[in-house]
Amino acid sequence: MGLSRTSLTLGYISYLNCVPFFGLLKEQGFQGQLIPGVPSELNLMLQRGELDASPSSSFEYARNWRDYLLLPGHSISSVGRIASVLLFSVDSLEWLDGKEIAITGESATSINLLEILLRDGFNVQRVVTRVPSGSVEKLVCAGKPALLIGDRALKLATAVPAGVKIYDLGALWHQHTGLPFVFALWMVRRSSLKRHRGALEALSEQLLRSRCQVMSQPERFARTAAGATGLTPEQIITYWSSISYQLDDDHLKGLNLFFNRCYNCGLLEDQPPLDFLHQ
Repeated sequence: MGLSRTSLTLGYISYLNCVPFFGLLKEQGFQGQLIPGVPSELNLMLQRGELDASPSSSFEYARNWRDYLLLPGHSISSVGRIASVLLFSVDSLEWLDGKEIAITGESATSINLLEILLRDGFNVQRVVTRVPSGSVEKLVCAGKPALLIGDRALKLATAVPAGVKIYDLGALWHQHTGLPFVFALWMVRRSSLKRHRGALEALSEQLLRSRCQVMSQPERFARTAAGATGLTPEQIITYWSSISYQLDDDHLKGLNLFFNRCYNCGLLEDQPPLDFLHQ
């Protein structure tokens, strides 16, 4: 890709949920390169060693944990409703056994969370998902079940067709477990430590300062983001308030439970340990 490896390469997700991390990151002293992509693209770039660090799907960590370390204290999680990981369906969840559910392919975590929730909570034995060739939003309007994440889920939820139910996967997980759900983690390639240890150790504090400063003045950033999303600043601020950006003991319990359920269902080859970058 022609990237200079003399500076830290950091995956950048343009979803609204990442604005607090990136909104003032450069003002905190970050001097590396930001490489944009959706979660699934950044997962692949991390696997290939094209990124040194990135916010990435928690399932990607579980799948390739031997290659990664986690930045402590940071996540994109929910303690209940998340508002941007939504299943749209005319049918109730227990009636989705064997029915094809359209997905965008943008996130591995949400797809596997959906399977766990349907299996554990609604006795669905056959979870069938497919990335369609056309618009997932159009399929929802046609009455077909579909999973959407990120800004697309937020936008569709404001104009959902009559008769279509909305199921928030963060809320369903919390109802069944009483624990937070960790959708994304900040991951560091182990192989990048020798080259970029100082920058990686500084990154955790830079992310924290950016997040705290953005959330102390959310109106400024929500106004900027509103034009590109079709949402109002008030809707965006409400959304940010529903996200948990921490990674505390309860988050880790929820994360380990998700990995355990994925392992027991055959979605993972082993249950990964949680290895952190020690600063």
